[in-house]
Amino acid sequence: MALVPFPSSSPAPPDEDPRIELTDSDTELEGGKMSFLEHLDELRTRLIHSAIAIGVGTVLSFIFLDRVFDFVTRPMRDMLPAGGNLVQTEPAEFFMLYLKVGFLVGLLLATPFVIWQLWLFIAPGLYSNEKRFAVPFVLFGTVFFATGAAFSHYVAFPWTWKFFVNFKPDYVQMMLKLGAAFSLYVKMLLGFAVIFQMPTIVFFLARMGLVTARFLLRNFKYAVLIIFILGAVLSPGTDVVSQALMAGPMLVLYCLSIVIAWMFAKKRPENV
Repeated sequence: MALVPFPSSSPAPPDEDPRIELTDSDTELEGGKMSFLEHLDELRTRLIHSAIAIGVGTVLSFIFLDRVFDFVTRPMRDMLPAGGNLVQTEPAEFFMLYLKVGFLVGLLLATPFVIWQLWLFIAPGLYSNEKRFAVPFVLFGTVFFATGAAFSHYVAFPWTWKFFVNFKPDYVQMMLKLGAAFSLYVKMLLGFAVIFQMPTIVFFLARMGLVTARFLLRNFKYAVLIIFILGAVLSPGTDVVSQALMAGPMLVLYCLSIVIAWMFAKKRPENV
């Protein structure tokens, strides 16, 4: 009886099966993996680039800083009582304030680039279909940052400043320190610029399928509680006026975020 020889080629092991192929998402996930040290190095790079951009913006701001300084301090001066003035109590106070205004303007000028660096930091962990939201993320972030700063300058700060200036009896003479006034101005401006990023964050999360309008509506009562807690924490003053001015816009922005989440929600695949 003749023996039938076994075939010389053995079947491919499971890990070398040609039928097993990585999908695009699996390939992207493998390529997007970074170690902890690589994340730290990437963060350091983005921070350095942002600092350079802010430095360049600060240098450019000194070209027109006189007009900017007048624009920034106008809400403080307009709300002063008749004959009232801001006082300087230290020799270098006005000079340091001048530099701080230049740095603030440099930060505002560099905002689009800083937001872009933030996107580049989180982009390695995203899929290719999610990376196409870079332009909307930077655009919305810049627009809402500028809107929050403008709201603080034209609405929130003048009201808060007027409340502080007028909340005193007639026999008390108020001598307002220039540095303290500007510190309040900067805290409110940056605070509102940050909280106005809520629609941008919700837009990004909604497009990724992490947040829905139904989820935001269902948790509205908890959001109100958190918003008023944040209003008390982020408010530069302990008075009710500044806290309400901080919490009120956040409620409006939360409602706007619900609309954004409904409009830009990620479409779920239909069940076949």
